[in-house]
Amino acid sequence: MPVNLSAPDPSRLSPVSGIELGTARAGIRKPGRRDLLVARFAPESTAGAVFTRNRFCAAPVTLARANLQACGQRPRALVVNTGNANAGTGTAGLDAARRTCAAVATVLGTASDAVIPMSTGVILEHLPVERIEAGLGEAIADLKPDNWAAAAEAIMTTDSVPKAASRRVEVDGKMATITGIAKGAGMIRPNMATMLAFIATDAAIVPDLLHERVGRIADASFNRITVDGDTSTNDTLLVVATGRSGARAGAGSDAFFAALEAVAVELAQAIVRDGEGATKFITVRVERAAAEDEAAAVAYAIAHSPLVKTAFFASDPNLGRILAAIGYAGIADLDVDGVDVYLDDVHVATAGGRHPDYQEADGQRVMKQSEITVRVVLGRGAAATTVWTCDLSHDYVSINADYRS
Repeated sequence: MPVNLSAPDPSRLSPVSGIELGTARAGIRKPGRRDLLVARFAPESTAGAVFTRNRFCAAPVTLARANLQACGQRPRALVVNTGNANAGTGTAGLDAARRTCAAVATVLGTASDAVIPMSTGVILEHLPVERIEAGLGEAIADLKPDNWAAAAEAIMTTDSVPKAASRRVEVDGKMATITGIAKGAGMIRPNMATMLAFIATDAAIVPDLLHERVGRIADASFNRITVDGDTSTNDTLLVVATGRSGARAGAGSDAFFAALEAVAVELAQAIVRDGEGATKFITVRVERAAAEDEAAAVAYAIAHSPLVKTAFFASDPNLGRILAAIGYAGIADLDVDGVDVYLDDVHVATAGGRHPDYQEADGQRVMKQSEITVRVVLGRGAAATTVWTCDLSHDYVSINADYRS
């Protein structure tokens, strides 16, 4: 079960003017489940995106990049399939992605390079395009503005619950809506964004500003999570702005972009809370680093460590594992005498060793909680960052061993 996370209430997911979503049961991998999503965007919509840096990136990632450029960051539709990643499929995979976009373009009456494709699922298997084509009629017939909960369900793979979030924020006297969905539970250590995420707003944002802000938002959210340290071949974050509310978000619209980032952070944290087999949600905060990259290196060393993660699963305060991870994070001139480590409110280590007042019972008390914060103070500067992760349980192995069964 996910850590303090439940399926979103559809009534709390605000429709975004200019966005319609429809789903279908296309039988792409397993019959009887929603596995196809089509979203239609208003003609004036703009978009920004970031994609995986995995060199074995999937065909839909390659085509999405090209299409977004070809349409001048003004796409008209999104198509997402689950059950098959269309990755590691060579030229045939790219042809399948193009065929998918062409089919969507035909039924929606738009250009194929105005369609953004996303896929998720098993790698190294060819995409059954004919099943997507056959399911498009059902998805198009289902298009409606208040279909966000069904859309979140349609993009799941090993997720145990759908993931969605909404905010409303005032921009220059007009209310703007932001709603997004994401999927992901395993193969999570994004190197740009997350597994798949789509966020929409009815504010107007010019393409260049949107492109810049999407990268910054990804760095503050999806680029600060890890479940197992694996970067997917398909990671994509797409943000679409329809402009239908009349609100215009410019460079100085701090409250709006803070709300957009808050939606991304909520979705990113939901992925960690739903990490495959997770029983604990862990915040790793590194402070007083010489630079943000240095802080991130230490945070990820802790968050990726199987020894640290299994200790959290067992509620075993074997906290020397955290010190070891800090020590191998790559800071060659780290003065360990200046490092302090806290587990929630418990001061664990100082001056190069165990804090004199630390009691293992205090550490175990914290580790039995479902939500835990590890705070590391490096004493080297003013930079800081936060990474969110989860523990590593027996179920993680079982889920991944049985994934294709």
